[in-house]
Amino acid sequence: MTSVQLDMIQTAGIGALALLIGMVLTRKVAFLQKACVPSPVSGGLIFSMLSLALYGWFNVELAFDDTLQKIFMVAFFTCVGFQCDLKVLKQGGKPLVVMLVLLVMMITLQNLMPLGITRLMGVDPLLGIAAGSVSMTGGHGTAGGFAGILEEMGLHGAGTIGMAAATFGLIAGSMVGGPLANHIIRTKLTHEQMQPQDVAIDPAMAGIESDEASPTGRAQRVSTNELEFQQYAKASYWILMVMGGGTLVSWLLARSGVTFPPYFGALILAAIVRNTIGFVPYKENGTWMKADKLLDMERITSVGNICLSMFLGMAMISLRLWELQSLALPLVVILVAQVVLMVMIVYFVAFPMLGRNYDAAVLCAGLSGFGLGATPNAMANMSAVCYKYHYTATPFLIVPIIGSMFTDIINTGIISFFLSFLK
Repeated sequence: MTSVQLDMIQTAGIGALALLIGMVLTRKVAFLQKACVPSPVSGGLIFSMLSLALYGWFNVELAFDDTLQKIFMVAFFTCVGFQCDLKVLKQGGKPLVVMLVLLVMMITLQNLMPLGITRLMGVDPLLGIAAGSVSMTGGHGTAGGFAGILEEMGLHGAGTIGMAAATFGLIAGSMVGGPLANHIIRTKLTHEQMQPQDVAIDPAMAGIESDEASPTGRAQRVSTNELEFQQYAKASYWILMVMGGGTLVSWLLARSGVTFPPYFGALILAAIVRNTIGFVPYKENGTWMKADKLLDMERITSVGNICLSMFLGMAMISLRLWELQSLALPLVVILVAQVVLMVMIVYFVAFPMLGRNYDAAVLCAGLSGFGLGATPNAMANMSAVCYKYHYTATPFLIVPIIGSMFTDIINTGIISFFLSFLK
């Protein structure tokens, strides 16, 4: 086996190329556009398949450097933190509570169902745990974190199983969420329910993706003057400063003994800055103003969307699809059942509980994304749906909060509860 190591710049370059190819495919291929498949997914899967062909036919393994991928991820969630305006958050209070209830139910079923399958097939129940919420809702990070515990409990190759299942979930979460939400919108909503709601929402939070759906939205962002450059530069400086400070917040959170995702500190600090900077006065041209005017949320949101696309594109090209080839039959059955379970939860439970409206449909796209893959998948799914129809703010507030603040804590607790019965 020959291993070809690509450095972080080469990885970023291929990720950008995959993203551009995906954008062309999404615009040219009717199925991709109709099914709301995110551009980084359609383009990234092409490169993943090429990597699989090199691995299988020529014994060449491409190894990607994920340094910049992690930076793009942290930058994106920093921008999400800046969007967490508590005044807006109050408007989505009930959906937030409902989503938490759905999260607990989903994680519980993601572990109960595979345990039932392993019992019926007469295999090690720890296989069910490895392919349960550890790798589905938890993703690659949680799968790696629990690998040692599962190995100690007797599951040989727990790390490989967990990573392979998480890889499957990453693909499934991206491919299922958009099409499922699109189907719900087309079959369950009336024309009146599809109209944008007259709610006091920061228009900058719509982001560049949803606004580009109309010529007017694109025209608002076409500028070549020096002021535009300065505005984007200032937004980038704010993002980098908060990312740097967020590392200290993450260090403090780590001392609590609870495992948080690496972007959580920057997200929290950005939210704090967004909600407290208005209390700081500053003087401009002889006039005292609130310092929140210093935050250009429209540009910050645009930079965040770029970082999201780059992160997901780089994640997709680095998928090790050959890991799925070696999965035993019970694991394949469990993974397929996980996708079916997610579709049933979203279609029959989540959509009705969330209110049977457009916001509920977009939230269903997000729930599918982080329920099978990861929060960036959820955000990309929702962006794809909103790109086709119209932007709505509440889902883009709720999903990052659920995905970053609550998912890991709740998931770890429920997994530990199930493992206590298997010792």
